[in-house]
Amino acid sequence: MKVNIHPKFFEDVVVTCRSCGATFTTGSTNPNIVMEVCNKCHPFYTGEQRFVDTKGRVEKFAKRMEDAKKYADLRKNKKDKKSGSAGKESKSLRELLGEV
Repeated sequence: MKVNIHPKFFEDVVVTCRSCGATFTTGSTNPNIVMEVCNKCHPFYTGEQRFVDTKGRVEKFAKRMEDAKKYADLRKNKKDKKSGSAGKESKSLRELLGEV
């Protein structure tokens, strides 16, 4: 076995939550750990109905959904204009042959 290849292990590492400030102690190869969300403030564990948004992801997703809806409406309008039958009923084959 090779000597001095393993990282240093710290016995008493303090883990801190950025959201609520809760701390606990564990062992790790990192001397200090900071988390975004812990079990004391995460919506799944607390039962609260709220979004955990760390980098503006919720707003970004909402904007993409809004843009997609606008694009779908625009395509629908173009399709209606192109076909020219937005308010007209289509005729059956019998009706078309009867006009000839």
